[in-house]
Amino acid sequence: MAFLGVEASLTGRRWVGPTIEVERASEALAQETGLAGALCQVLARRGIVAGEAQAFLTPQLRDLLPDPHMLKDMQVAAARFLQAVQKGERIAVFADYDVDGGTSAALLIDWVRQVGRDVTLYVPDRIEEGYGPNVPAMEMLAHAHDLIVCVDCGTLSFEPIAAAKGTDVIVLDHHLGAETLPEALAVVNPNRQDESGDLGYLCAAGVVFLMLVEVRRQMRDAGAAPGPDLMAMLDLVALATVADVAPLIGANRALVRQGLKVMAKRGRPGLVALADVAKMDTAPSSYHLGFVLGPRVNAGGRIGQADLGARLLSTASPHEAAAMAERLDQLNGERREIEAAVRAAAMDQAEERGFDAPLVWAAGGGWHPGVVGIVAARLKEAANRPAVVIGVQDGVGKGSGRSVPGIDLGAAIQRLASEGLLVKGGGHKMAAGLTVEKSQIEPAMARLAELLEKQGAGQAGPADLRLDGALMPGAASVEMIEQIEQAGPFGAGAPAPRFALPDMVVRHARRVGESHLKLSLGDGMGANIDAIAFGAFDGPLGAALSEHGGARFHLAGRLEINSWRGRQQVQLRLDDAAPA
Repeated sequence: MAFLGVEASLTGRRWVGPTIEVERASEALAQETGLAGALCQVLARRGIVAGEAQAFLTPQLRDLLPDPHMLKDMQVAAARFLQAVQKGERIAVFADYDVDGGTSAALLIDWVRQVGRDVTLYVPDRIEEGYGPNVPAMEMLAHAHDLIVCVDCGTLSFEPIAAAKGTDVIVLDHHLGAETLPEALAVVNPNRQDESGDLGYLCAAGVVFLMLVEVRRQMRDAGAAPGPDLMAMLDLVALATVADVAPLIGANRALVRQGLKVMAKRGRPGLVALADVAKMDTAPSSYHLGFVLGPRVNAGGRIGQADLGARLLSTASPHEAAAMAERLDQLNGERREIEAAVRAAAMDQAEERGFDAPLVWAAGGGWHPGVVGIVAARLKEAANRPAVVIGVQDGVGKGSGRSVPGIDLGAAIQRLASEGLLVKGGGHKMAAGLTVEKSQIEPAMARLAELLEKQGAGQAGPADLRLDGALMPGAASVEMIEQIEQAGPFGAGAPAPRFALPDMVVRHARRVGESHLKLSLGDGMGANIDAIAFGAFDGPLGAALSEHGGARFHLAGRLEINSWRGRQQVQLRLDDAAPA
């Protein structure tokens, strides 16, 4: 039965509340632990029982951090890296151009600089070189370096790594591996085919951090000083984990929780400058990592200078950081404009094909390859289907895909590449990239749809909206939200709790910017709450709620604390609504 009887909301979704089992578990938790009822609802949905609650609410890295030895090639990689640093060898870091690649590179650069050495940073140009190592770049780096460390890339780079003759190559990655590995000295990747997959949730920066933990262990075993403070580097790991949409489970919860504490101390010039240019005036949260800082770091790799993000994150100079942050903020604004144009064209094309197929896709000439991934994410959200968006230039399409839970897009795209329909392709379950000849786009997408349909794509309707329960606005206090936050951080694999506010009156509504809506809501009995609905006028919510005519609504969304000029108050971030 639909929650509050909402079978089809204003956005066409069915509301699903907690099951009877979750309700009972929540009541038992509240009785046994004395924790707030709303927090117990969140914990019960995650399957946490009374004996586990305290450990879950206070995750400790020392308890959750995996043993680096769990990963194949880890000891070899750490020993070779340490040897290169101690002997003053010439080291190059070849990084991907996204947040995960930039933070992974910055981790290594920061660590090496703290021990008095330096490294060469190389980030390929997205348009000129594309993703991952390429033969000319690897030949050039091999000629001038003794060790090349590939971060957030390299697992499928057979030919480029073979081209690095006379130089050792280490790969620290998390993208899906093939049945064979490139001829590198070490390939450390939890998503290698011969790994258990237990650590498959780590992003590349998490893998790099584990290698530095192993380096520290080897230094200690050799009687040397322990080296740089690794805990102080967790701000970078947290940023990568959230921005790369890695699931916030296992060690990732502790890495992000601790990393946010480190970031709040404002010790890294690059992140301080970025937070300031973005006008962040509250302590950082996972929201800021994913939607404020991450997109700005990404902007250099998407439409500007590919290595700008990594350089910003690794600089020790506040003056240099301020200039780079300003440039990234400017590029992010340009990226938004480019994205809006591509999104409108892609949405029209995908709607014409139909949103009920196993795969939603669009391709267009001149679409900037730096924004196709973001647009694919928007198509995926609109259709609740895996989505691929391809930009075509000079007869070649470069595309990016995003998936929905339960559908392994990376494996399907890798299969397409092995069948010869793609020039190359790969990724992980939720995101993947591809290069395809223009003439092959139609047959490749048809085959991809076929492969995804076998996995169950296309069977779901609009995504159900899952709710943790109902609340009256009078019960929504700052203290209650702070208690719920203990169950975080929230993000991929750990969705933020959503609550329904039943039978509410819209007291005031005003449009903000182009498409947002600010609301003042009341329950008719004197309790009020403010709300904001981002992008409300991009869909049916804006018109329905602003032209309500006195109607009452059930409202659903996430409760958050809005800080303004030193004052804190509860705000509903509105996701959906239905007539009461």
